[in-house]
Amino acid sequence: MPKKRIASLRCPTCRKIVLATDPDFPFCSDRCRLIDLGKWASGAYVISAPLNDPEDVELLQSDDDGKKPN
Repeated sequence: MPKKRIASLRCPTCRKIVLATDPDFPFCSDRCRLIDLGKWASGAYVISAPLNDPEDVELLQSDDDGKKPN
C-alpha cells in the first residue's frame, strides 16, 4: 500500500516545518502569525508590481492614439 503524503511547508517567519494539519497552518504558532501581520501593517512587505485597472489601460492606449476617452 502506498504511503500517504502529508502536505507540509516551512513557516514563513521562523522557517520551522509545519504540517497542513496543524491548527496555525501555514504558520507554526500564533506568535509567528502576529509577527507576519505586523510586517504587513508596518509596510515591511509590499507588492512588487503595481496592479493595473483595465479601464486605466484603455485610457492610456486611447491617449497614445490621439483620441479622447469617452
